[in-house]
Amino acid sequence: MRHVDLCVIGSGPGGQKAAIQAAKLGKSVCVVEKMDVVGGVAINTGTIPSKALREAVMAVTGVRILMPRVEEALSGPNRLGELMGACNRVIAAEVALVRGHFLSNGIDVVNGHGSFIDANTVQADGPRGVETIYAEHVVIAVGTAPSKPAGVPFNRDDVITSDDVLGMSQLPKSMIVVGGGVIGTEYASMLAMLGVRMTIVEGRSRLLDFIDAEIGEALQYQLRNSGCTLRLGEKVATIKLVDAPAGSRASDGRMVEALLESGKSITADCLLYCVGRQGSTAGLNLAAAGLDTDNRGRIVVNGEYQTKVPNIYAVGDVIGFPALASTSMEQGRIAAMHMFGRSHEGYLDLVPYGIYSVPEISMVGWTEERLTAEGVPFESGVAHYREIARGQLLGDTTGMLKLLVHQESHAILGVHAIGTNATELVHIGQAVMAFKGTVEYFVNTVFNYPTLAECYKVAAMNALNKLPSL
Repeated sequence: MRHVDLCVIGSGPGGQKAAIQAAKLGKSVCVVEKMDVVGGVAINTGTIPSKALREAVMAVTGVRILMPRVEEALSGPNRLGELMGACNRVIAAEVALVRGHFLSNGIDVVNGHGSFIDANTVQADGPRGVETIYAEHVVIAVGTAPSKPAGVPFNRDDVITSDDVLGMSQLPKSMIVVGGGVIGTEYASMLAMLGVRMTIVEGRSRLLDFIDAEIGEALQYQLRNSGCTLRLGEKVATIKLVDAPAGSRASDGRMVEALLESGKSITADCLLYCVGRQGSTAGLNLAAAGLDTDNRGRIVVNGEYQTKVPNIYAVGDVIGFPALASTSMEQGRIAAMHMFGRSHEGYLDLVPYGIYSVPEISMVGWTEERLTAEGVPFESGVAHYREIARGQLLGDTTGMLKLLVHQESHAILGVHAIGTNATELVHIGQAVMAFKGTVEYFVNTVFNYPTLAECYKVAAMNALNKLPSL
């Protein structure tokens, strides 16, 4: 039996950082990973592949020139397969990077399906047999998988989940996306740029209702402008396969019909189901360790990511919101520090959100809706990319950056951006907020010219024009 200080189940972002942090504290660590490669969903089927696809799409549609020879790859009949081939080098490089980090930190990787024998003992059932690991501490970082309701006829071809998108052999002519959350919106915007007729069905009155309403409206406008049809406030009642009219689909002669609760019927070549994700905890034998989950397979933890069994921690998507790769990494680090009695500092109250749609969106801090509901007096300042030289150089005249500023203290309460490099731009505001900066900082500082960072100065001036002097 192997004896270690820490056994991590899952090698995604949260598991990686927990393992590496523990190793840097001088602890013996092993990682149990059921896949043939490390990196988990984030590197192999989720975050990295979808973002690599986005970059390739931006390149071939002329928005960005980053991936050479992709234009030629899209000229043949197997367009999507060739396009993903151009992205596989990114995935392979990330896998190699994670393996290198594990190797350089003396972390052993055990390939196999991990499950508990008791609270300190993990069994890894892999291609080379079964290995038993005794660990002083365990971190559960198994992530999630797409929800697959029993009434939906999934077949990995006509009716698919987000895990299946990157395995499609060719682009459909039309697609229905059920669920206008982050994943559904990202894929819908990418595929629309490649000429796929997209229809998004979302039960709420707008897409991504957790983001700033003005930014959300701008996204919806641009999605419609790219050819997406938005069915908002609608819910799908049934999904079924139907015979396709002659010539509408070359592969199997079938189409997908989605009947809405309102009575409307929508048909398309393919349907992408993106409503919810389920914690990948079913095979862990959690009961043997004294643990259980909610009805979505998620594990409850405290503020230090410790479960009700003191030596077992859980991090990442398996614990629920916010379910971001970035926050998962920090959760893993904090869990490792706490279990070995080390002090730590973090800024998880200022988590940035990045949505890699086209255009991309990012935010940190409060929204206008939340500030209004909480009775916090604020003013907003806006800068449009069209006002900034860099925006003109990039050809992005629809992007914008918004600052939310406290009316009395002039503190920055929120930063919201949509457009090119929004997910990079937001970190300037995040840093100023972390150090309790005011809107005057942006007015008085100097930014490189021409850069999108100048949006902060323009937005700050716009806000100060509406604010009383301190």
